[in-house]
Amino acid sequence: MEGKKLKKSIITVLGKDSVGIIAKVCTYLANNNVNILDINQTITGGFFNMMMIVESEEVIKTFPVMASELEQIGEELGVKIQAQHQEIFEMMHRI
Repeated sequence: MEGKKLKKSIITVLGKDSVGIIAKVCTYLANNNVNILDINQTITGGFFNMMMIVESEEVIKTFPVMASELEQIGEELGVKIQAQHQEIFEMMHRI
């Protein structure tokens, strides 16, 4: 799948705050040649919430593989990580 462009995707991370969540997610993305276009994170009452908009000029892995690996990283960190294509959100607002 190398060389194919990844369309914009949304990554969300939710769960109890702990050290290293952002570092682990960002390291994974960098190692897979995924660029972070926008990132927003808050911590409220000890709970961590982050949303990222990402894309890549050259995908190293398929989207389903990356989504699954991010989900696994979330399990290791004790948070829920979900990756979704941007089109899902655009289609929701067209209805």
